[in-house]
Amino acid sequence: MLVDGIIFSDESLFATDESSKALEQVANVATLPGIVKASFAMPDIHWGYGFPIGGVAAVREEDGFISPGGVGFDISCGVRLLKTSMIASEIEPDLKSLMHELSRNIPKGLGRKGKISLNQSELEEVLDKGIEWARKRGFASKDETNRIEESGRLAGADPGAVSKRAFDRGASQLGTLGSGNHFLEVQEVTEIFDSASAKAFGIFKGQLMVMIHSGSRGLGHQVCTDYVKVMDGVVKRMGLTLPDRQLASAPIASPEGRNYYGAMAAAANYAMVNRGLLAFWAKESFESTFSATAKEMGIELLYDVSHNLAKFEEHVVDGKQMKLCVHRKGATRAFGPSLLPKDSPYKEIGQPVMIPGDMGRASYVLLGTEESEERAFSSTCHGAGRVMSRTQAKKSIGLDQLRKDLEERGVIVLAGQKSTLAEEAPGAYKDVDRVTLVCEGAGLSRRVAKLRPLGVIKG
Repeated sequence: MLVDGIIFSDESLFATDESSKALEQVANVATLPGIVKASFAMPDIHWGYGFPIGGVAAVREEDGFISPGGVGFDISCGVRLLKTSMIASEIEPDLKSLMHELSRNIPKGLGRKGKISLNQSELEEVLDKGIEWARKRGFASKDETNRIEESGRLAGADPGAVSKRAFDRGASQLGTLGSGNHFLEVQEVTEIFDSASAKAFGIFKGQLMVMIHSGSRGLGHQVCTDYVKVMDGVVKRMGLTLPDRQLASAPIASPEGRNYYGAMAAAANYAMVNRGLLAFWAKESFESTFSATAKEMGIELLYDVSHNLAKFEEHVVDGKQMKLCVHRKGATRAFGPSLLPKDSPYKEIGQPVMIPGDMGRASYVLLGTEESEERAFSSTCHGAGRVMSRTQAKKSIGLDQLRKDLEERGVIVLAGQKSTLAEEAPGAYKDVDRVTLVCEGAGLSRRVAKLRPLGVIKG
């Protein structure tokens, strides 16, 4: 190990991780060439490909290595949160109609095609321009741009580094939710922890919110698949010995490293547009259900942030300002005020961080803090974290009982594929209350508000 491994947890959460291979992965990541400070794991850590999900590792730009396993297959998977001026309890009589309209309007499910299909040059523009493409076509507004990480366009994107196979997979999937743990939830704010920050974010108790969780679909998956093979070749050529072949990586400055970054950034731009289109269809569903405009219902973007990404950022390490490539896999950027751009609407308080829990219990809005930079390169958790694999969940959780439990909690669930519901049952996840409390206690982020699910659209 070149650096220490540091796991943020508490006794109860750690008990679920103790026998997991994820802890071994934290140690493996600590051998990544160019890594500085530590290999970090957030409290929602669980086993992943190469890196643990919930892992954070920063490497020096000049001699560090970049690893597709440190980003994951769903490049730039992330969360977009829409706020409304509506009171959740007042729309209860229309909730079922709203959920059915959302289900009808949101393309979802494995391999599902979207409402728009793009040719090669149009898709290249999406990969290069990101949310600017959506804005030009009326799917996003100008004032949304500074409420998206990297203003909706990750610099360094290179569509030329994306394979034809990835283009083919992405051409018809833009604006689709996907499957697995991807979702759209209608939620109610049930608790405020930080009144000043909640006010600055425009959040109040009882408020109706819409949370969207999705990523770069088949295009991002193919980019990762392609470059894992490329990196395997680099490892063999350089004669590197890795503790796990899934940590295949290449020097950032090498042609392979530069190409991967360019392709990954292109996939990230695709993912941000994807969530933007899903939000557009969601607004349409609200307008149709309530016969009012999105503006009249106060529907606005609170924030959009990824939790599977590698990015160049400047951080202070041992008193020295350094340019680093920060891998966050199942971990969310949580910038305090000083790291946000001047035009950010949250420049005075810090960045909103959205943490989905599970479809039966709760989700959170957190606040990025200055202290977080010192702790783990301004990173925090990304969700609750699994305690069961998908296979285990399917074997041990009955679909009928799950539906009954959710009904008793007052949650409406509509799924594209019913067979995947058990995989996403509350019992398959850690307690997000504990996860966010650990993050707050460790100085990674601060709790602002708690939200409960009212209606869930699953892929």
